[in-house]
Amino acid sequence: MKKIITLLLVSIFGGAITLTSYKVFIEKPNYVVVSENTGNGYFNTSYLPTSAKGAGINEIDFTVAAQNTVNSVVHVKNVSISSGPTTIAEFLYGSGGSQRPQVGTGSGVIISSDGYIVTNNHVIANASQLQVTLNNNKTYTAELVGTDSNSDIALLKIDANDKLPYLAFGDSDNAKIGEWVLAVGNPFNLTSTVTAGIVSAKARDLGGMTNQSFIQTDAAVNPGNSGGALVNTNGDLIGINTAITSQTGSYVGYSFAVPSNIAKKVVEDIMEYGNVQKGILGINSIRTSTPYALNKGINDVDGVYIAGVEEDSGAFDAKLQEGDVLKKVDDIVVHKFPDLVGYISTKRPGDKIQVTIDREGEMMEVPVILKERQTLVIPELGLEVKNLNKEDQKKFKTKKGVKIIGVPETYRGYDLEGKVLLAVENNEIDDISDAKNLFSNISKYSNTSITIINEKGERVRRIFQ
Repeated sequence: MKKIITLLLVSIFGGAITLTSYKVFIEKPNYVVVSENTGNGYFNTSYLPTSAKGAGINEIDFTVAAQNTVNSVVHVKNVSISSGPTTIAEFLYGSGGSQRPQVGTGSGVIISSDGYIVTNNHVIANASQLQVTLNNNKTYTAELVGTDSNSDIALLKIDANDKLPYLAFGDSDNAKIGEWVLAVGNPFNLTSTVTAGIVSAKARDLGGMTNQSFIQTDAAVNPGNSGGALVNTNGDLIGINTAITSQTGSYVGYSFAVPSNIAKKVVEDIMEYGNVQKGILGINSIRTSTPYALNKGINDVDGVYIAGVEEDSGAFDAKLQEGDVLKKVDDIVVHKFPDLVGYISTKRPGDKIQVTIDREGEMMEVPVILKERQTLVIPELGLEVKNLNKEDQKKFKTKKGVKIIGVPETYRGYDLEGKVLLAVENNEIDDISDAKNLFSNISKYSNTSITIINEKGERVRRIFQ
């Protein structure tokens, strides 16, 4: 027994000696030195507070926003009547043809409990009958209240017995790039469909489509979703889904929405005035990517370079000048022209704004009162005209007509610029609105006569073919 105890003690003692020797003589020390380092490391680290749910898509809860939205998004069916030959014989021999109904579909968003619905203008264009189907499959005949083709917004109204679920307009100016959003539509009458994505960009200009400012998102939007809702994770309506860019006609990763602030203003104008009241700043700009901008040294301007100021506009009255660079309007920082367009589109004539400009290196704040558009390019002939001011009325001794301030190359030989256009086809013109309506009704295939007057009071009739 004593031998066993002695052997055990010797083993323990020997193991302790061996471990100590290893730690002291063999093992290399491995220290971590902690010090304050203000220089840049290999990785940049954000020390902003992180949500307890994390930032991954799997941790974000879209269910509340989806539940609050789906019942407020509707299916819109547009029935239009087209006429024309339906057979080869009718086409060749002109035997009348027949009228055929054509059906187009899209989505819409209920914006009031009494049945006002906002959708895209292109969804309801040329409609002879409009039908709206709710998410509960109830169908109603809709009335067209008004449209604005420039913003691609239309307002419908249905009469329902019960109060309807609706979405309130959010503030699209507060939408952030990278913010999660839901695109909710009712395509193909499948009841409301929800897709998720982020805000990819703001103030997007699609070039060929009107002078507009869109919210870009990567939430999947297909043609049947046009007119549907773009909402944030709180369920706030921040846009009306409008367009996609695709060679196939289907979603390929880019979709665009009219910002809610623009849509709201259009809807309010239609309801209050019957048309859209457009406040105009009255400046001309140039694209920074053009050879002209490169030659002028303004291709890298951060802001909107003012290349010209329209006479009798708000900018003209505020004495903005060619060469000024517009940097800010009210609280909105302006980097490019669509930033400015998007904000001005929410304003009306008579609204006062504060613009910040860079004039030869000096920053200036200038108040500007927006006005109605004073100029117009009239259809067919392409003449640019403006309303007469008091000085024009005195100079030409007339209160009627519009002044010709721009002439296309085709008609430069007619000596029109600087004259006052009084009438077209013996119909008197009061202002640019009259000019637009009268020239819209003329045929491009027949002769058109106009009456102009010069500063001497001499009236001349010109005939265009």
